[in-house]
Amino acid sequence: MRTVLPRLLALAFVFPAAAAGTPTMRSVQIGEIACRVVDVDLAVDRLELRWKDDDGRPFGAVDRLREWGEGRGRTLLFAANAGIYDGQYRPLGLHVEDGRTVRPLNTARTGPGRGNFALPPNGVFYVDRADHAGVVTTAQWQQSRIDARVATQSGPMLVVDGQINPNFDAASDSLKWRSGVCAPTPGHAVFAVSEAPVSFHAFATVFRDALGCRDALYLDGTLSRFWTPAGGYAGAVAMLVKPYVGMFAVFTDGAAAPAR
Repeated sequence: MRTVLPRLLALAFVFPAAAAGTPTMRSVQIGEIACRVVDVDLAVDRLELRWKDDDGRPFGAVDRLREWGEGRGRTLLFAANAGIYDGQYRPLGLHVEDGRTVRPLNTARTGPGRGNFALPPNGVFYVDRADHAGVVTTAQWQQSRIDARVATQSGPMLVVDGQINPNFDAASDSLKWRSGVCAPTPGHAVFAVSEAPVSFHAFATVFRDALGCRDALYLDGTLSRFWTPAGGYAGAVAMLVKPYVGMFAVFTDGAAAPAR
């Protein structure tokens, strides 16, 4: 099955305006592909990456992450699954929380038959200590001196230097719910999750043509979902029994955020 996606033919539906410091959610459609998109303004929203609680237990689900925040007087404004994980429910690649490397960069899983993580090139999404975000290939990360506050490694890259990953087949009929992330400017992180199963090529086209991303990273598929207080869950229709391993989050301190 081939999906035809005319370039630059995108419609964006913006939800009611949010208060300053609140991530905004919108719907973006290009051709027949629809996605829910969350924009995080890093000048006002502190993007976090969480895997385990203070006792070393994996959160596993948005509800537990939300309850953890509430126990500290913090209200969850946005949550999304992070990158791909292994059979032991550990991040498969680099995982940095609060400037601490919890899992190291993974350069070993290459070649066919190793899953999406190994479809070249894979890459890293990061937010550095100056709250500047970016997406780079794993090879570029190895050569960089980025001092990351938050980082996750996943794969494959969806868009590399303005070009859709050449390993994607525009005519592919491998369709799944998919999520990804990019940083169209250093001060903004943009997360997108498809509203129906899509191919890699179609999903990458949304990032390049509708979101204006020169580099974008695939996070995961099938179980990919986003959560906001007003909108609830967006993405896959039903949560699978598999837990999340790593979640992006934005919290605010004090009272609950206004509806958006």
